[in-house]
Amino acid sequence: MKRPRRNHAPAVTATVALAALKGDTTLAELAQQFDVPPNQITQWKSQRLERALELFTTPAERQAAGPDGTALHATIGPLAMADECLAGARGRLPDASGTR
Repeated sequence: MKRPRRNHAPAVTATVALAALKGDTTLAELAQQFDVPPNQITQWKSQRLERALELFTTPAERQAAGPDGTALHATIGPLAMADECLAGARGRLPDASGTR
């Protein structure tokens, strides 16, 4: 029987990832201690490593490094919709390069 999907509190994920990074215990021991699958611990550990830079940079440094993607996604959405509408209209109109 499958276990229902669980959501873990951010404090739990941070604690487990930090314990995995320390390396004092094995993944199997951590999985048993926190009742979490070992592959989940590995994912949390890699996410923690990827986001470690965010801990030591100021908001101004992060902004200077580049956009976070929200503004970009806000622009892409309407453009994609307009492209789909135009593609549909192109299919209904006769081709300008075709024979008459």
